[in-house]
Amino acid sequence: MTFYKKRERFENFSIKIGNFFNKFGLSPNQWTIMTLIPTFIAFYFLLNANFFLAALFFIIASFIDIIDGSVARVTESVTELGAYLDTIMDRYVEGIIIFGLLFISLPQIFMPSYIWIFLYFFGGIMTTYAKAAAKEKNLVETEIRGGLLERAERLIILFIGILLAHFNPIWLSITIIILAFLTNVTAVQRIYIAIRTSKK
Repeated sequence: MTFYKKRERFENFSIKIGNFFNKFGLSPNQWTIMTLIPTFIAFYFLLNANFFLAALFFIIASFIDIIDGSVARVTESVTELGAYLDTIMDRYVEGIIIFGLLFISLPQIFMPSYIWIFLYFFGGIMTTYAKAAAKEKNLVETEIRGGLLERAERLIILFIGILLAHFNPIWLSITIIILAFLTNVTAVQRIYIAIRTSKK
């Protein structure tokens, strides 16, 4: 289910994106920081329950996240600092959108929506931390990848949920519940991978 296994299929598309947006003269790191602009606009529209425009600017922010890496590759300016900033910005983008969800009056399913939002947020954090901690503690030699949901899949599912909320907010409630379950399952999967790998 994870897109990282299929990245080579999008290589030509990534090169075309990089060549086109490199004409604007912005560095990869500047593109990375620019993701905050549509993210905050999406946040604003979430606060006003304008789900269609929130989804639109959310997907624009996600697309800019593709641009920075593409420009870095075609200009041969891939750096560890750039990769670090990209990872940090990824967390901010997702966190800002999740924070915006707390201000929406969503239909309750079994529990208040803020509990499901927290579980989704926690699962996302643990998915990332399970990978980072395994590398930091030298349990693995290479980064842990995989599990049900990587960041790309999380954002795609969330985008669909926000877009469907334009028609009925219940769909966003259902989406958040799905993400709450799947992110925590993914975190457990990565913890298991780290433990299994450490025994070898």
